[in-house]
Amino acid sequence: MRNGYPSQVLITGGREVGGLTSFAEGLRAGFTELGIAVEIISPLRIFLRWRDLRNPRILKILSTSAVFAVPLARRAICVAHGCPCAALQGWLTTISVLVSLKLAAASSGAQLVAVSDYTALQLRAIFAMRVDAAIRNPILPLFLEASQEPDSRRVAIAYVGRLHRAKNVDRLLPAIRDVLDENPGLRAWIVGDGPMRGTLERIAAGDQRIEFLGALPPDKVRDRLRRSRVFVSGNPTEPFGIAYLEALSQGCAVAMPASGGGLEIAPELIGRRIFLFSSSINRHAVVASLRNALHARPMATTPDAYSACAVAEAYLARDLRFTALGAFPPEPIQ
Repeated sequence: MRNGYPSQVLITGGREVGGLTSFAEGLRAGFTELGIAVEIISPLRIFLRWRDLRNPRILKILSTSAVFAVPLARRAICVAHGCPCAALQGWLTTISVLVSLKLAAASSGAQLVAVSDYTALQLRAIFAMRVDAAIRNPILPLFLEASQEPDSRRVAIAYVGRLHRAKNVDRLLPAIRDVLDENPGLRAWIVGDGPMRGTLERIAAGDQRIEFLGALPPDKVRDRLRRSRVFVSGNPTEPFGIAYLEALSQGCAVAMPASGGGLEIAPELIGRRIFLFSSSINRHAVVASLRNALHARPMATTPDAYSACAVAEAYLARDLRFTALGAFPPEPIQ
């Protein structure tokens, strides 16, 4: 083991499917590739692991409610997966998240990182919060596996994500139907679940071209993206947007709002593989963006910086600041 590296990494995950789970599993793959023992645990279980929290040989990567354990922790990196919004999450949740992030920023035994420069900017500018770095999320290794799917099988516009009002899928559907009307044989796949599903199904009004597939495991999401021509998203305040990266990796063009952390993923592809529409989610603008995206030639794109190993190394680089500052004794060379 390289001098200064932790003997083990504990990562707190989230739901069985979704962005936090993808984040945790991607990091697990990266640290495993680097030869470092890693364990994913639920946020609540971290409070039962107080010895590990205090162990300076173990790096803790804490997210969501697990950040409340930071006063007990030594050698912890706390992750801000986004900036809380009272209009969507309610004031109680918003205040709770802000308090947890403030705890992380104020703790001498912890560092606070954001998943994008956009999120870091919000936390610094709006809440005067210290953010030590921005480290973008990793893509799961299975999305980097070569595909043999012919382009002729790409028959859909896909959405992948939680069906929550923040995602504005209800405002995307009318534009999607306009484009389906223009392109016979094209379908729409809505992957995910959430409180808006019933409303969205009523908007679709039994249109057989629009399929609601529910929540799917990562390999099934990948297979759907491999058979999609365009991935569309409607969240103008997306903190990072791992789904954008997953879609690009499978050859999809991306139609997305001209705001949020997703703009950082691959700015050189804007206008070629990424097509923007106004953050007001104007129907005509979304239709124009989808039309342009449908004309883009399918091409798998995955910047090396988002590989699981590269992101794990970025976290280790932040962790080394602990030992560089003499906060913890270095791990002996083995």
